[in-house]
Amino acid sequence: MQDLIGKAALVTGGSRGMGAAIARTLATRGADVAITYLNGMDKARAVVAEIRAYGRKALAIRADSADSAAIVAAVNEAAAGLSRLDILVNNAGIFPHGPLEEVTPEEIDRTLAIHARAVFLASQAALKHMGAGGRIVSIGSSLAWRVPSAGMTLYAMSKAALIGFTKGLARDVGVRGITVNVVDPGPIDTDMNPADGEAADVEKALTALGTYGRPEDVATLVAHLASEAGRNITGASLAIDGGVTA
Repeated sequence: MQDLIGKAALVTGGSRGMGAAIARTLATRGADVAITYLNGMDKARAVVAEIRAYGRKALAIRADSADSAAIVAAVNEAAAGLSRLDILVNNAGIFPHGPLEEVTPEEIDRTLAIHARAVFLASQAALKHMGAGGRIVSIGSSLAWRVPSAGMTLYAMSKAALIGFTKGLARDVGVRGITVNVVDPGPIDTDMNPADGEAADVEKALTALGTYGRPEDVATLVAHLASEAGRNITGASLAIDGGVTA
């Protein structure tokens, strides 16, 4: 399926895991793709090489999503390097967890900077380049809806912020023909949360299907939202969690 030909996308945190899968999937469907990364230059270059192998333009931009100026600059660099910007996927994230009493102000600030402020600023910057048919998709979490165990308050709070952001922005830009959605994955088999990790059995038990999802599952949903087929979906929080929130 080549339903994104002529489109250009930026995927933040696109050097590994779900971000890399999203970048590759958008490229296979015809989009030129830029990614941001913070560490792992070799992985970022590998993703870029894969995208170019599909015959698409690609670039990797080093940017810390916790740095306001850096994330705005990355959006503008992507738009300049790809000659346009139609799709923004706010994927970059971290996973703070542990006893509430041990959470530091610095950890709170960095988590909210990456999961909330960067999403706001990247979207704000991207909208300056987008016309009708523009797409903004943020990667949230099933933990924004259901927190099954202790130690994840900060993470859940930061991901829940994306729900309000998505609903508000969908109203702001709907008149321009731009859609805004958030995708909420449950357990996904990545290096941050491997399906054979220490907590895997517990996480599988939380799902209705009893299994982990794959990064490609999330990528396919994002690509659908980014395509013309997703034109009437906006302001939505879409679970792709194996039934964690069922």
